[in-house]
Amino acid sequence: MELWWAYLILGGAVGFFAGLLGVGGGGIMVPVLTSLFIATNVAPGQQVHLALATSMAAIIVTSFASARSHHQHQAVLWPVVWRMSPGIVVGTLAAAMLASKVSSYYLALFFCIFMFYVALQLLLNIKPKANRTLPGTAATAAVGVGIGGISALVAIGGGSLTVPFLTWCNVKVQQAIGTSAALGLPIALSGTLGYALSGELNAAPQHAELPWGSIGYVYLPVVLLISVVSYFTAPLGVKLAHRLPVAVLKKIFAILLLSLSAKMVHAVLLLPH
Repeated sequence: MELWWAYLILGGAVGFFAGLLGVGGGGIMVPVLTSLFIATNVAPGQQVHLALATSMAAIIVTSFASARSHHQHQAVLWPVVWRMSPGIVVGTLAAAMLASKVSSYYLALFFCIFMFYVALQLLLNIKPKANRTLPGTAATAAVGVGIGGISALVAIGGGSLTVPFLTWCNVKVQQAIGTSAALGLPIALSGTLGYALSGELNAAPQHAELPWGSIGYVYLPVVLLISVVSYFTAPLGVKLAHRLPVAVLKKIFAILLLSLSAKMVHAVLLLPH
């Protein structure tokens, strides 16, 4: 924890971008935390797992605040949330448990590939055209399994997957964003639980290597530092969203995601795998 100040700065950046652009913080948190953990030799060989789990836990606070705000604006389609949540919980838990069996190298590679997809969405402003309606309960739950699984492996709230899906299914953009925000909470909660359990159950030989204050792969002191600051900087981002050129900032953010992801993979490549 000698770099506690770096975690506070990271929390500030995460909250600001979450409020400004409506994005989750995983794209920033995971590569930065991985680099910090590697630099300070925290949990050797498990830095990416620790970064994913800690990021997922830190998203709980921002997900709750975002969901409450969208609910107040009547932008959450709660029937859709109830239909997708069971699949999301199953997919997120399963993927978080599976992650403990995957090496840091392959987790980092998958993260980088997915962030390239997210950055491409932002740079090209890709939005699917509405050409169908929401599928039935079983199909919606199945989509939730996929969204939850991918979200757990890259520690995001699922917005980059849920919003395009709902928009494709003829849901209004404002309601798609609000519903996605509400679904971010079960993703964050079940992902955190999955990483905590997988760290406790599956990392027994290396458990002594995990830092003090961690529950499984969830590094609680870092979660607290990030969450406390992001809670206060998120409203600042919201206020500036109507004053700053958001379209330009999205492109800058996309380039930042690509740069951080590339740095993360480079750092992990230097580790044994």
